[in-house]
Amino acid sequence: MTDVLVVGGTGLISTGVVRGLVAAGHDVTAFTRGERDAEVPPSVAHETGDRNDDARLAELAADVAPDVVIDMVCFTPEQAEAAVEAFGGEITQYVFCSTVDVYARPPERNPVTEDAQRHDADHHVSDYGLDKTRAEDVFFDAHDDDAFATTVLRPWDTYGEGAPLNHTLGNGTYYVDRLRAGKPIVVHGDGTGLMSACHRDDVARGFVGAVANEAAYGEAYNVTGDECITWNQYHRRVAAGIGAPEPELVHVPTDVLVDVAPERTGMLRDHFQFSTLYDNTKAKRDLGFAYTVPLEEGARRTVESLEEVGRIAEWESEPFDDRLVAAWRDATADVREELA
Repeated sequence: MTDVLVVGGTGLISTGVVRGLVAAGHDVTAFTRGERDAEVPPSVAHETGDRNDDARLAELAADVAPDVVIDMVCFTPEQAEAAVEAFGGEITQYVFCSTVDVYARPPERNPVTEDAQRHDADHHVSDYGLDKTRAEDVFFDAHDDDAFATTVLRPWDTYGEGAPLNHTLGNGTYYVDRLRAGKPIVVHGDGTGLMSACHRDDVARGFVGAVANEAAYGEAYNVTGDECITWNQYHRRVAAGIGAPEPELVHVPTDVLVDVAPERTGMLRDHFQFSTLYDNTKAKRDLGFAYTVPLEEGARRTVESLEEVGRIAEWESEPFDDRLVAAWRDATADVREELA
């Protein structure tokens, strides 16, 4: 049994982490802003506050006195430095939720292993990925300085109950209704780029397996999906999982989508346009990580949870998709006619 403080215990992944920790017999305290409810076991203790309040972090270190901290909501090197100041010398292990966005993209080779090139100031796709890379460095420096043992986990496209499903044009839940209604689905490129989604319960298993695990001290781990699928297959499997008809996929070049819908294509620009797979071998060996929830099953469970709280928007609520499909079909028809 280990006393574990989870910083940010009510998010998508962290809810699964908290449940998994309790099931494994650990004493768990969740530190959140107290603004969101989550279905966690009654044995979980709760502390509220702002993780950007350095004094509050120091209070937690003294009052909760955890053995291990799992930080799910550290996004910048400044936040990492504050955490080291608060918990350095007070705990045994710090588990940092990073991201595969720390890796340079496009990758030099697939699948990507933990020693692949990461972002630097001169070569990075997103500020988010660069900040996470710098935060990792802060925690690894703390490990080298014996402030505590550092373990870094890098999830990718994580989904699950309580959150929407990602797609080319964001994560609007109208996507589910479009699938069910048999409406055309916009896919970037030709849809053959590779991806690997992972259900949050599987990702959480990696975090639980890292706790007080000396093999994980000073190490980084990929905890991502194991199914190597294309984006075309992704949409078809989601449709099959939720009982929707075979989707009609409309392929539009990524650069066109980014130009015409910049406010909805941030994930596409920074992430989805790159064909990437990540090697989970190390996490399976050291952490007991396993991919157990197939995409069809995970999509079904996710959509059912959205339905329970009435969060699925009607497809008509987002008319842009049909405008885009019509315009793209007209444009390509004109090109074919002109050059035939």
